[in-house]
This record gives sequence, structure tokens and C-alpha cells, in this order.
Amino acid sequence: MQNTVALIDANVILDYITSREPYYRAAYKVMEMCYSGEIEGYMAFHSVSIIWYTLRKFIPDPTERRKWMKKILEIIRVTGASHEAVLEAIDMDNFKDLEDCLQDRCAEAVNAQYIITNNVKDFKESTIRAISANDYCNLHTK
Repeated sequence: MQNTVALIDANVILDYITSREPYYRAAYKVMEMCYSGEIEGYMAFHSVSIIWYTLRKFIPDPTERRKWMKKILEIIRVTGASHEAVLEAIDMDNFKDLEDCLQDRCAEAVNAQYIITNNVKDFKESTIRAISANDYCNLHTK
């Protein structure tokens, strides 16, 4: 059986790190699946700075924040989009938010089957299927 390739949205990673409810349990499971190799997990390059910035509230010590980021990056690989894909994203007016469109472009770059996010509604126009962490877990766990 082939593993799932998925782009993990920053919100799922933050739900995991900050134990944010009601999403924590599913986020934990997704991260566990990435760790075990059941999911080949990726995050968009720009998500690193989003996570870093948000974690300043939860983990004020920069040394501890660096440790957390390195732990996450041992589990999830970082991907980007080509210059051409970013230009394409800028012209895609069917997305309300450029950041979400860039997520879609990054997911496409790694041939992801899913974007695992807790903002599925923001990915209605995505070329890659968006699914919530909870729904993904319900579909792919026994």
C-alpha cells in the first residue's frame, strides 16, 4: 500500500503544538501518521514563518521555539513552489486569500493527494483536495 502524500496546513501544525481544541486530537493523529511514515507530510515554505510568529505567544523563549520547529521539521518536510507557480497563484482570483492559493501550489509541487487543513472552506477552488484533519483521520484510520 502506497503512503498518502499530503500538505499539512499551518493551522493543523499549530493545533498540535498548542493543544488547541477542538482540533488537537485529530492534529495529533495526523502528526503521528506523518511521524510513522503513513503520511508523507509536507508544509509550505511560508508556513514556517507563520508557525514561528504564532508560537511567540505560546513559547516565548526563542531557544525552545527553535527546538519545537526542528522537531516539527523532523516529521514534516518543507516544500515550495516555483517562480512560475507563484506568478500563476497571483493571477488566480478564484481564491480569496493568496496564502491559501500558495498552499495549493506547494501541494501541487509535491503531487499531494490532500491538503489537510481545518479551513476546508478556503480551499473550494483548490486543485488538490482539501480535507479536515478529523475527516482525514476518520477515512484513513482503523
